[in-house]
Amino acid sequence: MKSFRDKRRDSRPARTEPPDRRESIAPARKQPKTGERPATRLADRLEAEPSPRVLARREGVLPAERLPLILEVAPNADYALLDSGAGEKLEQYGPYRIVRPEGQAIWQPALSAKEWQRADAIFTGDTDEEGIGRWRFPKTPLGETWPMKHDGIDYLGRFTSFRHVGVFPEQASHWDHMAGLIAAAKRPVKVLNLFGYTGLASLVAARAGAEVTHVDASKKAIGWARENQEMAGLGNNPIRWIVEDAVKFAEREERRGSRYDIVLFDPPAYGRGPKGEVWQLFEDLPGLTDLCRSILTPKPLAVVLTAYSIRASFFAIHALMRDTFAGMGGTVESGELIIREKSAGRALSTSLFSRWVA
Repeated sequence: MKSFRDKRRDSRPARTEPPDRRESIAPARKQPKTGERPATRLADRLEAEPSPRVLARREGVLPAERLPLILEVAPNADYALLDSGAGEKLEQYGPYRIVRPEGQAIWQPALSAKEWQRADAIFTGDTDEEGIGRWRFPKTPLGETWPMKHDGIDYLGRFTSFRHVGVFPEQASHWDHMAGLIAAAKRPVKVLNLFGYTGLASLVAARAGAEVTHVDASKKAIGWARENQEMAGLGNNPIRWIVEDAVKFAEREERRGSRYDIVLFDPPAYGRGPKGEVWQLFEDLPGLTDLCRSILTPKPLAVVLTAYSIRASFFAIHALMRDTFAGMGGTVESGELIIREKSAGRALSTSLFSRWVA
């Protein structure tokens, strides 16, 4: 099951890309080469399918709570939500104006049609003959990628066939919070980024001084993330790039005794893997959340859950997180990630989140 980090956050059977960044479930397992003997080492036995996870309500006092917490991203030199309305949004990504669908923009645009017509790229849902995907370029045909920045970190924006552009700018609030926790810890910090997509969160954590493990089921997304690492000049920072199903990786880390100080997870609402594995958020999220608790260090810093494209209140994931982290102290903060519009100052809600902070 993957990230989909561009709705994060990219792989289904017989597809090169998923229709939604919240990608599919698990990549196929490696098959032994012809003539290769079955592995019998301990490390290989650890790969065996675990028994179904049995969940029981945790004992202990529930963490304190803070809600609703609205985390806002304001327009800046790197990114701005210029306007929104009528089911679309007009954004500025570096040098380009981009128009994309936005189902939550049920109001009317504040800017004139002339301003919207100045867009460099428009996602239409129509596939052109050039293989560019579902984008129309009114002025000049553009390549797949273009240079971008986030808080001084260079990376590549991308026109993908599933309408996303390689980054979720609303996540900047989480990235800043995480970087602050890493700096304040004044000790080595290990970060696990599940459903990591193109890697901006991993790069922010690495720049802040953390040792990062980045997991995504999409080989293509991992390739993009590695490219972003080099572009950001962070090639020497410790980041492990893992192509694997997030749940299976977390299960293996639990068995191995591997532990992390911060866990980020951004699962899809729905996903299907190459072997027919099915991820359903409401059915499978409790088990994954429990796993995230089980792979924390004795002195953890935070666990951050983001949920896109679901019909639910943040109160649902807030209650799940408080129950899961019962007995651990700390605070569970829950609410919505929003982007503040430049034209009329309206707030566009992009996702729900809940995070436990020690």
